[in-house]
Amino acid sequence: MFNLDEIIRPNIKKLVPYSSARDEFKGEASVYLDANENALGSPLTKWYNRYPDPMQKAIKEKLAAIKGLPAENIFIGNGSDECIDVMIRAFCEPAIDNIILVPPTYGMYEVSANINNVAIKKVPLTPEFQLDMQALEEAIDGHTKMIFLCSPNNPTGNSLHRQDIEVLLENYFGVVVIDEAYINFSRQKSFVSDLNSYPNLVVMQTLSKAWGLAALRVGMAFASSDIIAVMNKIKPPYNINQASQELVLKALDEVGQVNDMIRVLVEERIQLAAKLATLPTVKKVYPSDANFLLLQIDDAHHTYQRLLEKGIVVRDRSNVLLTENCLRITVGTEKENQELFTALASFAHV
Repeated sequence: MFNLDEIIRPNIKKLVPYSSARDEFKGEASVYLDANENALGSPLTKWYNRYPDPMQKAIKEKLAAIKGLPAENIFIGNGSDECIDVMIRAFCEPAIDNIILVPPTYGMYEVSANINNVAIKKVPLTPEFQLDMQALEEAIDGHTKMIFLCSPNNPTGNSLHRQDIEVLLENYFGVVVIDEAYINFSRQKSFVSDLNSYPNLVVMQTLSKAWGLAALRVGMAFASSDIIAVMNKIKPPYNINQASQELVLKALDEVGQVNDMIRVLVEERIQLAAKLATLPTVKKVYPSDANFLLLQIDDAHHTYQRLLEKGIVVRDRSNVLLTENCLRITVGTEKENQELFTALASFAHV
């Protein structure tokens, strides 16, 4: 059974978080002399001399309406990378606890664990890029605090079987983190709607992909209010800057435009996959629920280099487990996708 109190690091339970000036005073005033800001303003056109809302309340309220859950179930991070780091620091005792990863998967889980001196157990996906449930069961020990799952997965593009994830959520004593960075491009149902059913569930999403806000570095974690409260204790006081908060608030008013972009990208993905499959050098185009395609191709490294010579950058995944001789190709604009296809087709005829 999951017991949050038992898996939090003892020092985090005792932690008294930093209390910023904007935490201690909430509301409006005519004179602010509490935070040692520059009262004369700034050289920028906007008045960025004041610290931003440390809890991003306005953003959480808008996200709550979009996602259909209370704002207290939302954590906003400086990219999903901060969400990952904060969770590992919250639950994993360095040099004692471990996390489980299921490669091939997103690389920052491993980097964050290594930075925090947390051991990693790797349970590779099956050749079909699905969870090896028996191997996962055998890998879990009394110090396995977290399991990270990426679905749709990066770099494979496929979604993990929902029933397998549910088995983990129902039977595992630790935290199950589901990274849904690419969920908007999939027909799969998000696990955000299941938060009330699973107290050990954390769902990560991002504004970098479907929302097109990668430069702003804004990620989200959705979980029980108790888990979110723990994460808020650990994060830096002003982790999302004022400019990013303002731009995110504007973007969140444009759900219709985002949905239109998603439809275009999914259609481009379908067309690009069909065209690439016709090339004789392409061995397989893997099914994708994301905004990219994984392509098994003759001599992936050489093809990568030749694409670079034409000014086209893709990702060579040949050195990643189970994706040998594979390129990961982001779905671009119609023009970019055609340029890519034309280049690959020309290689096939040399």
